[in-house]
Amino acid sequence: MRTLYFLLCFAFTILTAQGQSQIKPSSVTDTTAVVDNNYREDQFYFSVTYNLLGNKPNGVSQSGFSTGYHLGFIRDMPINKRRNVAIGIGLGLSTNSYNQTLLISEANDGFNYTVLDDNEVNYTKNKFTTYLVEFPIEFRWRTSTATEYQFWRIYAGLKLGYVLLNSTKFKSPDGDIKLSNVNDFNALQYGLTFSAGYSNINFHFYYGLNTIFNEDAKIDGNSFEMNSIRIGLMFYIL
Repeated sequence: MRTLYFLLCFAFTILTAQGQSQIKPSSVTDTTAVVDNNYREDQFYFSVTYNLLGNKPNGVSQSGFSTGYHLGFIRDMPINKRRNVAIGIGLGLSTNSYNQTLLISEANDGFNYTVLDDNEVNYTKNKFTTYLVEFPIEFRWRTSTATEYQFWRIYAGLKLGYVLLNSTKFKSPDGDIKLSNVNDFNALQYGLTFSAGYSNINFHFYYGLNTIFNEDAKIDGNSFEMNSIRIGLMFYIL
């Protein structure tokens, strides 16, 4: 599966810290803790989200459970002396699926968008999926210190995403429709992010500021402004 391929390409188990101990050749052991006053909260992150669609066209609804998986690394750059306020810049991969009632089919001059009526059309699945490379930018506040690794945090910012691949899947007893690289998807996706919590587990929220589809995507001749909303958990790994 391409989703698994993208995630596994990025998922590496990195680095365990090595400790060193030194014993002096005398009866007294001098143990001195080394405190790094220039520490940073560089972090790998993994997030699982429940995906919603905002500004849905009339008649379009979501069905089933729509999920997102997000994986990446954020570089931490403290901006105050205490180092509990910072700017974070990262790089990651993301896959997002949306189960809904908007059928996308291919036509001679582009693509058709049809709102499915459960009473008229018998189908078992209808969804579209996007695969993105993402660039999170965060303003970060936390209660961490050079020796405290369990702390409260609030991170807010902007996430830019570029759609590497998209796909649609419709399944019914009368036949299936599978499409990929539909050019009506906006290649650039961006939105506001908010993460807050304690230690490794945090609440995460994303609100898309632009539409999933461009102006070429139309229902009955009218463009629509459907955007992405994600709610879930964010896991930070130092």
